[in-house]
Amino acid sequence: MDRAIRIIGIDPGLRRTGWGVVESDGSRLSFVAAGTIRVAEAAPLAERLCAIHDRLNEIIRSYAPDEAAVEATFVNRDAAATLKLGQARGVAMLVPALAGIQVAEYAPNAVKKAVVGAGHAQKQQIRLMVSVLLPRASFDGDDSADALAIAICHAHHRGGAAIRVAVARTA
Repeated sequence: MDRAIRIIGIDPGLRRTGWGVVESDGSRLSFVAAGTIRVAEAAPLAERLCAIHDRLNEIIRSYAPDEAAVEATFVNRDAAATLKLGQARGVAMLVPALAGIQVAEYAPNAVKKAVVGAGHAQKQQIRLMVSVLLPRASFDGDDSADALAIAICHAHHRGGAAIRVAVARTA
């Protein structure tokens, strides 16, 4: 690698979508930016999805990531809520894909294990480890901290992710 790779991590949600951008240069990680897209809970679903789409577009144009990583949907007992969250996740995957950016997906437990070392870590542990791994990081809450954790996870696994994508394309 002759240059740092810029990675955006996205933690999709219908009320709050976290995003975080890091640069990976070999084993060195650097904080670039992070934030949370907040959408009015009372707004119709289509408007909320449009707002997430539009804001993610702005973020991708502003920070020009080379790669993207999105957290996989956590399936719970409320099928309707899971389906709606899946729609927000679809937008979170679509925006970078339309920009020509490769998108990787990571299960929540894989993200926690990559950052904290345990697949069942608490939110506070994730925030603490993100702060340790990215000392200059500033984030406005759990959603942006989670997004940075997703970006960190991708930085640790990106070689394997590239191989999986290449194999999937040839199959």
